[in-house]
Amino acid sequence: MKTDTKYFGEITYEPDELLTFPKGLYGFEDEQSFLLLPFAENGTLFSLQSVKTPQLSFILMDPFSLDGSYAPVLQEEELQFLGVERSEDLFYYVMCVVKEPVPTSTVNMRCPVAINDAGKAMQVILENTAWHMRHQLSEFQRGEDAEQKEAPPC
Repeated sequence: MKTDTKYFGEITYEPDELLTFPKGLYGFEDEQSFLLLPFAENGTLFSLQSVKTPQLSFILMDPFSLDGSYAPVLQEEELQFLGVERSEDLFYYVMCVVKEPVPTSTVNMRCPVAINDAGKAMQVILENTAWHMRHQLSEFQRGEDAEQKEAPPC
């Protein structure tokens, strides 16, 4: 299949590469099919590209590359919706607002995108957490001790 994208022009993808958001994203409930496209091989920055609307793309980051202690805990209903038993059974990405200069860019660590192995996804709001919706990138130390969780095969 083919689709136009905001950052990569026209691309070809396989149907099993689609991420399905049955409830959409907050503020974009009608957008339910996306592709997760890396900006660089083995990178931590991704485009969450709508298949329906070519100009709609969100910048996502691997939260574990920012802070290895990041450990989202979902509510029981969210786990059931995604068909898993534990929060650790999911892949997570956080939305990023890119600014100039780059260290002033922000990431939303409180409302990650959670994805199961089958590509079913949802954006969640973490409860009882110290994480906020607007952490500046400059708050995070990049180091060799920052854990990275492998991204899903998208």
